[in-house]
Formats: sequence, structure tokens, C-alpha cells
Amino acid sequence: MDPAPPCAEPGVRDERSTTMSLVSLVSLREKRLVVVGGGSGIGRRIAADAHAAGAEVVFAGRNPERFTEPGIRAEFADLGDESSLETLAGKVGELDYLVTLAAAPANGPVATLERDAIIRAFDAKVIGPLLLAKHFAPRFRAGGAIVLFSGVAAWRPQPERAVMATTNGVVAFLAEALAVDLAPIRVNAVSPGIVDSGAWDRLGEAKDGFFRRTAESNPARRVGTTADISAATLSVLANPFITGTTLHVDGGGRLS
Repeated sequence: MDPAPPCAEPGVRDERSTTMSLVSLVSLREKRLVVVGGGSGIGRRIAADAHAAGAEVVFAGRNPERFTEPGIRAEFADLGDESSLETLAGKVGELDYLVTLAAAPANGPVATLERDAIIRAFDAKVIGPLLLAKHFAPRFRAGGAIVLFSGVAAWRPQPERAVMATTNGVVAFLAEALAVDLAPIRVNAVSPGIVDSGAWDRLGEAKDGFFRRTAESNPARRVGTTADISAATLSVLANPFITGTTLHVDGGGRLS
């Protein structure tokens, strides 16, 4: 593993040296991939890397006008609105791969949680992906695969993160259930750890310290990058003998 360059933020590697070129590792030529959610971070990186590897990529989210990656088509989808998912499936037609990684926060002490926020969190992580499977399953070509997104919070629950831990945990079991129910379509989950995807920018100046502490506490001694998660996701999609599995891409964070 190459060391981080001197100019890198504490605990973060420059994404340019994070992984070998995905184009040289995975060929997605003549494959059609749909990516739902994560347009400002991990989802955008997966879509861009898949496009570079030869795939026809459709990105779907609630604000498709914000997704401006060259060569990638953007469509509207709201995981809390089944009719929009049915419409999306009709627009896409046949496909090879589907990745869904949307999330909706519902954090805070249990005593303060609001029902609507809890439902939105389950729509994004569980109900919406299940409905995506419902509407897209008949459209998969031979060798098709789905990747759901879980997260390290399921294996390392923290105070005020009960909903996050629960929804991410359910995703792992949903992947197993769908792998059996939709076979031979393969279904897996990717579980990221702490990733510099832009989601933590809200911490402002405290972000560097948080990343430093994270890097010091996990076995990989760094935080993740969007390239790390994209590489794992595309490799799982392309591997024809992986199904019903949760791949932990967390630097060992669930162990620390």
C-alpha cells in the first residue's frame, strides 16, 4: 500500500493514488448500470468510474439536474414514491446492474425521534430498495446484479444513531433474502466505514480532527475515499460468483 502523499489531509489518502485504475481491473463495456442516490459523493464516483470502464450509466435521484457528469444520463427517482421508481424502470428498460445507496438521516436521542424522519430513513435504505428490486427485477439481462448499501453503524452502534444502525443492519439481511428470492440475479451489500465523501464537510474545521482520530483507531490507519468504495462496488457487480454477501469496506472500523 502506497503511503499518503505529504500534502494529504490527516488520515486521508489522495484519491489519485488510492486504487489502480478501475478501467484496467473491470470491464463494463456494453453493460447498463443504474445508480440511485449519492449524487454528491460515492454515487457520483461509482457512476463516473463505471462510465470510464465502458458502461452505459443512468444516475437517478431527487435532484437529477445537479448531476452533470459528462456522458451520464440523469433521471428523477424518489425512494419514498413507488410510482417514480416504476416510471424510472420503464425509462431505463433492460439493464445489467443496479446500485442503490441513498440515505436519509434520523439521528438523535430516541426520545426526540420523529416518526416521519424514521419512515424516510427506512424508505431510503430498506423499503425503496425493495421496491426498486420489485420493478427492475423483470428487466435484468442474464448475469444481472444488485448492490445495496449498508454501513459500519450496523456493526458499531453509537449513541443517538439507533435508526442508522437499524436500517443499515436490515440492509445486510435484505441482501441475503433478495439473493434467494431473485436468483439468479445476484444481490449483495457494501458496508462502508468513515469515508471522505463530502458528507463530513458539515463539521467544518472539526473534520480534520475527526478524520485523524478515525485513522488512529482503525486497523487500516486511514479513512476511506470514494474511490475505495467505488472499486469494491464495481468488483462485486462484475464477479459472477458473489451473492448474498455483505462486503465490509471500512478499514476494519467495525473491529476497533
